[in-house]
Amino acid sequence: MADFLTDKPTKLERAFLIGVQTHAMPAGEADELLGELKELVENLRIDVVRTTLVNLRAPTPALLLGSGKAKELADLAKADGADVIVFDEHLSPAQQRNWEELAGLPVIDREEVILEVFADRAHTREAVLQVALARMEYSLPRLTRAWTHLSRQRGKGAMGGEGETQLEQDRRLVRDRIAHLKVELAEVVQQRGVQRRRRLRVPVPTAAIVGYTNAGKSSLLNALTGAHVLAVDKLFATLDPTTRSLVLRGNQKLLVTDTVGFIRRLPHGLVEAFKATLEEVIVADFLIHVVDVTNPNFEQHHATTLGVLEELGAGDQTIITVFNKVDAADAAMKRRARQLVPDALFVSALTKAGLDGLEERCIELIADTTGETELLVPHDRYDVIAKLHQLGSIREQEHEDKGVRIHGRFPATQAGFFGPFVVATK
Repeated sequence: MADFLTDKPTKLERAFLIGVQTHAMPAGEADELLGELKELVENLRIDVVRTTLVNLRAPTPALLLGSGKAKELADLAKADGADVIVFDEHLSPAQQRNWEELAGLPVIDREEVILEVFADRAHTREAVLQVALARMEYSLPRLTRAWTHLSRQRGKGAMGGEGETQLEQDRRLVRDRIAHLKVELAEVVQQRGVQRRRRLRVPVPTAAIVGYTNAGKSSLLNALTGAHVLAVDKLFATLDPTTRSLVLRGNQKLLVTDTVGFIRRLPHGLVEAFKATLEEVIVADFLIHVVDVTNPNFEQHHATTLGVLEELGAGDQTIITVFNKVDAADAAMKRRARQLVPDALFVSALTKAGLDGLEERCIELIADTTGETELLVPHDRYDVIAKLHQLGSIREQEHEDKGVRIHGRFPATQAGFFGPFVVATK
């Protein structure tokens, strides 16, 4: 794991995980979350030596847990030879410091683990900047815990007067870096906006694939479009949005974007930092919500995704719910899925079963937004016919004496182009 302030590698090989079950949580939820945390930690190539679940009646300000229980767990972690204690619960900066003093070990929480996984997966400049911003904002209130590790260069008089403390100087450094990252990120987002506007000059319907992490979103994009997006059995395998073109029946084109997977307790800092990436979700014409039907907790995953969409301002988007991995699902799983979302589709990105039905549903949604138009294009205007094939979906094309009669659906924004050839609209 990298140090969250300097990106310098810190050798952590053995983790001791602590989950917390409160009265407000449904029975068994903490155990499920702890299993998810274990997978997140293992994704960082750290072995988990033990997981333990604590029933918490009321949190304490100093250590979250009672002092007796905290001492017991700290001793157990050291006896197991752990290099780090990981909490599946948010720790305040003060609680983190107190735990590290008690245990004599690094102590981190779920949020820092997710930040590290995101940092490990980020590849494009935008994703790297977004992760760096989230990590800096997470680190700022924790400088009193680890300020001596902050990488810095001093210039005479550069950091203020003699009365300014080392901690205040370091806080200024981090705030300056946060401001710089925001400027860089704004430039990258602006560049991507230019690319999107170029793409929209020839309006093509868009869909964004969303869902819980590891539900098979990238695999579905590959199966639909023949793309070669990274698709492995790993949480947050890809963070960068990938857009591919899908040609549906009738030559109807659809741009499909794969997005970062959602997760329960996604740090709010990351939701904010990734809004630029996830704005593909907000501007899409509709969403394809992928759910792993073989996961025993798919109901919670479904609810988590809808909750994050609300947080992003995309809660009112039209959604096609797709239960993936149907080839590995039993009858009971399918029944539960139908009860949860009666009009959902069942597909397998692996075997491509059910993809025809998904494509038909996409065509129906596109048709709802564009009326059918009848055109008559002169024989000497085959440039117009070629452009119409690019713009929309042609259902029928007949050659007549006066020209080529075309029945199809085309974006209203292009009416200025095809308007002179319109015979009738429905």
